[in-house]
Amino acid sequence: MGRDDSNGWSAPVSGRSNVPEPRRKRRTSFGRLLFSLFATMAVFVALSAGLTVFAFQKFNSPGPLATEKTVAINKGTRSGDIVKLLEGEGVIANPSIFMVAVFLNKHRGGTLKAGEYEFEKQASMRDVFDMLRRGRTVTYKITVPEGFTTQQVLARLRGHEALTGEIEGEKPEGTLLPDTYVFSRGTDRTELLNRMRAAQQELVDRLWEGRSQDIPVSSKEEAIILASIVEKETGLAEERARVAAVFHNRLRKKMRLQSDPTIVYGIVGGKGRLGRPIYKSDISKKTAYNTYQIDGLPPTPIANPGREAIAAVLQPDETDELFFVADGTGGHVFARTYAEHRKNVQRWREIEAERQSAAAAAAGEPPEEQAGTVAATSPGDIGQAAAQTVTAGTQTPASTGAAAAPEVSASDGQDAGGAQNPQSTPAAPATQAAGTSLDTANPAPGSVVRVAGKLVPIPRRKPVR
Repeated sequence: MGRDDSNGWSAPVSGRSNVPEPRRKRRTSFGRLLFSLFATMAVFVALSAGLTVFAFQKFNSPGPLATEKTVAINKGTRSGDIVKLLEGEGVIANPSIFMVAVFLNKHRGGTLKAGEYEFEKQASMRDVFDMLRRGRTVTYKITVPEGFTTQQVLARLRGHEALTGEIEGEKPEGTLLPDTYVFSRGTDRTELLNRMRAAQQELVDRLWEGRSQDIPVSSKEEAIILASIVEKETGLAEERARVAAVFHNRLRKKMRLQSDPTIVYGIVGGKGRLGRPIYKSDISKKTAYNTYQIDGLPPTPIANPGREAIAAVLQPDETDELFFVADGTGGHVFARTYAEHRKNVQRWREIEAERQSAAAAAAGEPPEEQAGTVAATSPGDIGQAAAQTVTAGTQTPASTGAAAAPEVSASDGQDAGGAQNPQSTPAAPATQAAGTSLDTANPAPGSVVRVAGKLVPIPRRKPVR
């Protein structure tokens, strides 16, 4: 028998255990299951890593494009449709991998942007994705020259095939800043116009704060009006502040500006081009813009002035000059007194007469047969106005004077097409030219006059009307 212990139980004599065998089997089954799970996970991780490496390599490998290609993506196109488009255009070869990249980067700026894209030869999917994500589209440029009217600007925008949208309604004159603007295909025309308007407003606001305090313009609007006249009067940047000073001085003295570009705008408006010389009848025609006939500034700008013209009006040179006339080199000669101005005008007339004679000699024909000649200058009273001369389609200055007005103008403003001509001059005071007339200043057609010691025939063509 076994030994009786203190609690009345007998210990077995032999060494056989009482632990149940099924418990060991359950532990063994659980271990095997756990091992299987770990093994499966390891295989999955290995496969995932392999697929990731494969996808990464494909994403960065050269693409299928054999040559450069441009693809346009319209606004509002979904990401899935963009990927299909790229595959269809042969830009990418594996849309699934590309779509995964889009999904993984969705919350990190991975949205694909519309626009026109130019993909390089063998561009990788990474290159393509980065271009679309950052919107690095093909860019276009449009240049608005200084002195363009708003109507001319609108015509240029409407003619650009990369822009979209209609421009509705009339747009104010002189509210756009001439510059070169960069945009992407599909940009709305009105959006670009708003950029031009905002650019001018920002510039004017900034320059207005630093303006000279004694200038005779009381508002930003008046500054733009005068700047548009300065813009059309001279194409030389170094002259603008001086030309602006002349106009400021004339405004202070209540003298009419007498600027030829205002005559043109009063006739053709925003078209910008007159298509012929300015006639005596144009000078005497009263319009809201003709500064030979009106006091002060016109009601609106006559063009869109550039940065330099606006700055010149707001910070003009300090001078007491009241006149300027073309000097024959593309610039002007300025004068403080009417006597000085008369001498400058005489020199200009001599230059014009010599040019006409030289042109006629080069053509091998007398001046009256010279192509494009409308009238010749007169060496008569320097205080009288000279007629306009057009040679080879370009209007040379009308020199100094308004025929039907009691003033003498030295403004020559526009070329035959109405474009900016840097050879122009403002007017003389009314008291110094009272009673002058183009009719008495012009010799009869067919007569001969002496200019700078030379005999110059007067053309037989129809004189200036």
